[in-house]
Amino acid sequence: MFKYVYSLVFCIILGISPSFSQHTEEHAAATTAGHEEEKFDIGGMIMHHIADEHGWEFTHGVKLPLPIILYTADRGIEVFSSSRLDHGQVYNDYKNEHEHIVRVNADGTVNEAIHPMDFSITKNVATLMLGALLLILIFTSVSKGYVQNKGKAPKGIQSFLEPLIVYMRDEVVKPSIGKNYGKYFPYLLTLFFFIFINNLLGLLPGGANLTGNIAITLVLALITFLITNLSANKYYWKHILLPNTPKWMWVIMIPVEVVGVLMKPLSLMIRLFANITAGHIIMLSLFGLIFIFKSWAVAPAIGVFALFMSAIELLVAFLQAFIFTLLTSMYIGSAIEEHHAEEHH
Repeated sequence: MFKYVYSLVFCIILGISPSFSQHTEEHAAATTAGHEEEKFDIGGMIMHHIADEHGWEFTHGVKLPLPIILYTADRGIEVFSSSRLDHGQVYNDYKNEHEHIVRVNADGTVNEAIHPMDFSITKNVATLMLGALLLILIFTSVSKGYVQNKGKAPKGIQSFLEPLIVYMRDEVVKPSIGKNYGKYFPYLLTLFFFIFINNLLGLLPGGANLTGNIAITLVLALITFLITNLSANKYYWKHILLPNTPKWMWVIMIPVEVVGVLMKPLSLMIRLFANITAGHIIMLSLFGLIFIFKSWAVAPAIGVFALFMSAIELLVAFLQAFIFTLLTSMYIGSAIEEHHAEEHH
């Protein structure tokens, strides 16, 4: 089914804004002479929303508890709801300190001798599962459509996705890899639609910043790195380890080529992480301006600009998936490319 792994899409376009849960604490009180407004912490608000967390907060006061799964040598595996640790509560001697679960002593201090291993279902993990479920449901349907409509015009979701599948095959993967593209096509389609769907899910109200999490982009880049270099032929490695230059230059060229091999996945990782995270930061900053100015008079102008930025974010969601897949195709193509004719001279 994943051979045709493809896109979610424009049925969720209506939710084009990232999640905002404006903290109403900016109006908190607290001085001896009277009540004074607390300064709005826009940096804290932004970091709160782009970071992972043990619960899934859709808006202020609306939070979906997620399972916390911990392992310690003295207690083994423990499972309980993340709501047990909300608002700094202590449960079973555990406390959530800035999304890091720690064991505490009776006096409330952190027990430095015990370091729980955290296997919890966090917001990003739950989004990862949701994205995988959507991929399975959508492309199982597409796969059945190909079987049932064999020799006929595509129908339903198949007709919506087929032009994009054909475009990725004929305009991206095949030109980049060549005649052996079929071996890598299922992975590249899966890669494209995994990134694309999760980019779109991140734009929904309450959505998680999954593809803006550097751990996720690191794993995607690592998979590309392994496939590229494990598939590479002898000409690829000869170009890197025995470059076609005078031998006295090898001391310079070989380290440069090796660094180039490592920089390719690094650039994939940082590009996706930085662009998606930057988009969320811009949107959250725009809405934070309303609370910085402490006036709803600026809201209409900010709303119009935010709507424009949301449209840009939809484009970025597609472009980042496309660029990641295109570059991966090019890296694989260069690794399996046959001996150049000019090298015979």
